[in-house]
Amino acid sequence: MQRPGGASTRWTAKPWSGSGAQPRSPKLSVEARPDKALRLEFPSALPISAAREEIAAALEAHQVVVVCGATGSGKTTQLPKICLASGRGRHGMIGHTQPRRIAARAVAARIADELGPAGTSVVGWKVRFADRTGPDCRVKLMTDGILLAEIRSDPLLSRYDTLIIDEAHERSLNIDFLLGYLKRILPRRPDLKVLITSATIEPARFAEHFGGAPVIEVAGTAYPVEVRYRPATDPEEGRLADGVLAAVDELTAPGQPPAGDILVFLPGEREIREAAEALRKHHPPGVEVLPLYGRLSSSEQDRVFKPAGRRRFVLATNVAETSLTVPGIRCVVDSGLARISRYSYRSKIQRLQVEPISQASAWQRRGRCGREAEGICIRLYEEAEHDARPEYTDPEIRRTNLASVILQMETLGLGDIAEFPFLDPPDARFINDGYRLLRELGAVDEGRKITSLGRRLARLPVDPRLARMLLAAGEQGCLREMLVIASGLSIRDPRERPVEAAASADERHAAFRDPRSDFLSLVKLWENWQARRKHDSGSAQRRWCRDNFVSFLRLREWQDVHRQLVGIVHEMRLKENEIAADYAAVHRAVLAGMLSHIGRLDENGEFRGPRNLRFRLFPDSTLAGRPPTWVVVAALVETGRVWGRMAAAVQPAWIESAGAHLLRRSWSDPHWQADRGFVAAREQVTLFGLVLAANRRVDYARVDPAGAREVFLREALAAGRLRTRGRFLAANRRLVDEVHLLEAKLRRRELLAGDEALAAFYAARVPAEISSMAAFERWRRKAEKNRPDLLEMSLEDLLTGAPLPAVEAYPDSLELGGNRLPLHYHFDPVAEEDGVTVDVPRHLLPLLDEDRLEWLVPGWLEEKVIAMLRALPKAARRRIVPVPDHARECLARLRPGVGRLRAALAETLRQTAGVEVEPETWAELELEPWLRFRVRVLDEAGEPIAASRDLRALKERHSPGSGPVETLRDDAWAGDGFRDWRFGAAPEQLEVRHGRTRQQLFAAIQDDGSSVSCRLFSTPGAAADAHRLGVLRLFMLAMPQQHRALLQAARRDRSLVLLGRELASGTDLPEDLVAAAFSGVFLAGDAEVPRDEAAFRRQLEQGRSRLVPEGERFLGLAAEILALNSSCRRALAAGLTGPGAREAAADIERQLRQLMFPGCFRVTPPERLRSMPRYLQAIMLRIERLAMGKGEARQVLELALPRQRLEEGFATDWSSAAAADAFRDYRWMVEEYRVQLFAQQLGVAGRVSHARLDKQWLAVRSLQAGVVLAD
Repeated sequence: MQRPGGASTRWTAKPWSGSGAQPRSPKLSVEARPDKALRLEFPSALPISAAREEIAAALEAHQVVVVCGATGSGKTTQLPKICLASGRGRHGMIGHTQPRRIAARAVAARIADELGPAGTSVVGWKVRFADRTGPDCRVKLMTDGILLAEIRSDPLLSRYDTLIIDEAHERSLNIDFLLGYLKRILPRRPDLKVLITSATIEPARFAEHFGGAPVIEVAGTAYPVEVRYRPATDPEEGRLADGVLAAVDELTAPGQPPAGDILVFLPGEREIREAAEALRKHHPPGVEVLPLYGRLSSSEQDRVFKPAGRRRFVLATNVAETSLTVPGIRCVVDSGLARISRYSYRSKIQRLQVEPISQASAWQRRGRCGREAEGICIRLYEEAEHDARPEYTDPEIRRTNLASVILQMETLGLGDIAEFPFLDPPDARFINDGYRLLRELGAVDEGRKITSLGRRLARLPVDPRLARMLLAAGEQGCLREMLVIASGLSIRDPRERPVEAAASADERHAAFRDPRSDFLSLVKLWENWQARRKHDSGSAQRRWCRDNFVSFLRLREWQDVHRQLVGIVHEMRLKENEIAADYAAVHRAVLAGMLSHIGRLDENGEFRGPRNLRFRLFPDSTLAGRPPTWVVVAALVETGRVWGRMAAAVQPAWIESAGAHLLRRSWSDPHWQADRGFVAAREQVTLFGLVLAANRRVDYARVDPAGAREVFLREALAAGRLRTRGRFLAANRRLVDEVHLLEAKLRRRELLAGDEALAAFYAARVPAEISSMAAFERWRRKAEKNRPDLLEMSLEDLLTGAPLPAVEAYPDSLELGGNRLPLHYHFDPVAEEDGVTVDVPRHLLPLLDEDRLEWLVPGWLEEKVIAMLRALPKAARRRIVPVPDHARECLARLRPGVGRLRAALAETLRQTAGVEVEPETWAELELEPWLRFRVRVLDEAGEPIAASRDLRALKERHSPGSGPVETLRDDAWAGDGFRDWRFGAAPEQLEVRHGRTRQQLFAAIQDDGSSVSCRLFSTPGAAADAHRLGVLRLFMLAMPQQHRALLQAARRDRSLVLLGRELASGTDLPEDLVAAAFSGVFLAGDAEVPRDEAAFRRQLEQGRSRLVPEGERFLGLAAEILALNSSCRRALAAGLTGPGAREAAADIERQLRQLMFPGCFRVTPPERLRSMPRYLQAIMLRIERLAMGKGEARQVLELALPRQRLEEGFATDWSSAAAADAFRDYRWMVEEYRVQLFAQQLGVAGRVSHARLDKQWLAVRSLQAGVVLAD
């Protein structure tokens, strides 16, 4: 581009490009780039244009070049073009770093615009959460943090052939680290060129750092700038906004230079908002007031760089101090303030205060004007104050905690931080403090060597404290909540509290508050926000943010950080908890990262923190009004006084657990504890000088055995305070009971040793050192009985040596819906409770099924299978002799707990011995009682109310039922009277706590007739059936006119009403038919029943236009079905004639009952209803064949076995949904087989034969049995 008043020089270069969207190789050859010209113009109005040849020559001759240019010299936008013109970017990208995201985006856009049409593909940018680089990218603008992150995967930065480190004078931690790192790798990358740009501040420092690199100085602003000093008249009373108003008034007064834009530098967002409001009220509407700070959206930032044809007041933080050139700026108002972060290694506090800027920063701000014309800079402070200020801003490395830098250097293998070639070496005290924090987090050991935990911390792109919280959350089972908290703490608090609306903001924010924890308040805010994102439009979301005094931009940044962290923790194989974590788990995880941020309340209402630090909770904390005894805070910040921000109540035991590796313990007052029988001492546990536990009683023998013995001898024996009670007797009795339990499991009285073996137990064995009552009692008994007996028995002393039962074969509990039901073993063949009894609370009774109980316990399964095989008819038993061997062979193939034992055993016998046994053969078998589970039902208080081995009888009498569960509720799924989907997504299942148990309930929408309700069911099958009908009712409610029209049409057809009066599920067949019509349109075939509003609306719209025509066709189909059914019934009533007529009539009657029954139109799948006329026509043709004297002996014979299997299947209680589905397929295959046998001319759907029926039936049996079919 060409600036007014100046010529421009034009060079031409060819961009680096690729084709398609293939990934970039780290190094590409020149030949790989298309011939596409770039417009390389260097406006003579920019001072740097005059030095371009000198810069190019220096770059050719040296590996590092320092370009020193004042603000406005054009170095940021022109250096990449000079590099392109010099042939750089041919063997790698030209990397160009910026300190801030907003600058990276803006500079990329400016360079791309200057390069012409090809610039948009050649110039790209990358910042956190956004990457706009393509395969053709040759110039990559990025934040310095992005380049640092790339070091981990590309240590030599091999994808770049040139690097431009811009604004190096800012001396941020990232910049200093990059300069040191580049110094290290440059000898290994002789092809890499580095350009370091700086304002006119210490350029020699950079040159010296790189071994005398050449320094090229470029002139600054092209026009003079007048500096005016306008301090507040009353510094004590003057507001910053008032000073800004006065300065703007002065610059816009008559007689001032021609109108131009004004750039105002302010310390933070709050000051920008206040000044913007004051300016909008004070100046006419024609003036545009624009904020500029890093957290603005891209579109809002871009407004600053696009002049709108009217005067603009741009209010910016120090983000506009460097890099960014805001066009049209004629005047600058400098508040002289900036928000500077400083860390105190003594108090471990991060001070974030508004401070006067340095002279160098003031020079930078002045340079923002005077680029296009003469400029004016008004400084809102005294000139003498300016001259007294520090010359330069302290490098960030000298005013921040170094833990994160140390951690990254350790994981990258960069050696000791003290030896790293920083431009300004960090203070040794800051280094020690950084290691101290890493030790606190467990990231390094006592020798300062990085631990495996430290390496995991380094993978998380957040502060090490937050990273430690995330890893601890993975262990505590609260990762889902901690991801929200950690990402929320990584950004500015999104909650806003403007001074003029503080009360309203507090009222709105109260909805998100948790009374015990500000951390959980963040979680509440997040959950509310996620609900809005899910259901509201973008404008509604912004309106919600405004109404609730929440920053939409910060919420969006929060979302971005959260998304990034979720991706990383998943890569680290950390699992998010599905169930909400409890309070303790969340705050144990918080403490893992915030151990040095704890505090205990003192009598003055202040908290005493680590190392005698004192602080108060910030007034915006939910705990500030009634502070708890112990707190943990996310940050300790000094702004006049020390405040704890983001607080939560914690327990000292949690702190002790989290800080176990840092605790200090001391003991005092060792004494004899007569009632406990041991030497006790008072233990004190401290962490960072805070007492976590005092006067805790501990066994002193574990601390100092010799000292404990001394106290025991002195205070217990000498003082006569020892109590002797012979407690070993009770212990021995308990051991005997344990052995009886083992015998009950084995069902043999052979484990408990006899009198002779028990007598051998009493041998003298008192240890040499004695410091407790129990130890002394053992010694005393030995002395009194001359060592004939042992005083304390072990289980081995009581056993005969017979094999013990395997633990896994005789479990002590039964798993049911996430609960462990206790099992009780009893061995007494004449007792009612003989065998194993399971205790089940009444509300869990519906979950208990006979299939599970049939398998008994593993240790008794072999005996049960032997008993079942011996109960078979003699003809079958002859083929499985010896029975125990065949039982073991069957057991090897069975999968205990899968399917039904009877069905699985029958199928296994068929496969192994070729014996055909129907599972129901064992249904009425009377096994010994102990071979069946005994179920004991407990009431709410845990008291037994019934016990039986007949589970079905227990369920009929005591089960809550399979319908909706009324006694258990969950607020996440409740409500009734709904006539439209206004209740959120239906979860598949919910876990509801009930006393000490928890129950998995299954959510469904229930049809209540004129409305629906949200209900929970105890079984998935009942929930699925109810949900289908409930959603069907919603479809009918959503289309009332069409529903009414179809209903009226059905009722007008008298034939439908008359012919189908016995087939209605209730009293109204037309209602059934209309419901079936809706089902055929919206829930046909394999259509998934929607579980959320979006899916429901989608299916509703997809079927809306088809409902009436398809519904009318369905009514016609129903009329046809009913007419054919009536014909079949009349023919049966008239009596069949012909050979085998009697047997045929019975078979047809059975078939009609299976096809046409009350409610058949509601439950029969639509696709099968369409085949119903063909099935009924086949029946009529069969009747006609009989009347014509045609026999059907062959057909009846082929149909006999499928018919028998159908009867069996209809009476079966299926063990799984898969088995039930397989039987339904078999059932319709039989109908098609009937058509093939008796009315082939009607055609058959699919291929069906006797062999295919057999194969399908075997699949049914396999699924029911839970075994795999043998080939």
